[in-house]
Amino acid sequence: MSWTQVTEEVKEVEATPAERLEASEKMNAQVVADFAYKVTQGKAKLRKEKPKADMVNHPPHYTSHPSGVECIQITEHMGFNLGNALKYIWRADLKGSAVEDLEKAIFYINRELDKRRTK
Repeated sequence: MSWTQVTEEVKEVEATPAERLEASEKMNAQVVADFAYKVTQGKAKLRKEKPKADMVNHPPHYTSHPSGVECIQITEHMGFNLGNALKYIWRADLKGSAVEDLEKAIFYINRELDKRRTK
């Protein structure tokens, strides 16, 4: 019910000014209560509809690279060590400690170098 509807309904009431005021206050209270209920329901609906991150298949740090490309789209065409090194470089600034991720990338690059040196 809108404020205009409340006003029109109060005008239609055949009563004394005091009774009209009381009726108006009751209708205003109802309008406020209705509005509060709708706001509450709207917030609840927004909370329910908020998508949760898929932490298994597409965690936010997998898909937040500025290119919009997911790292796996590139690394799946590489060997294990080089793919992992690239993965840690790719996501170094997107989660946790960048230094730790870069050190992990070096670990995988060193493994790849050792593998190639012993061939």
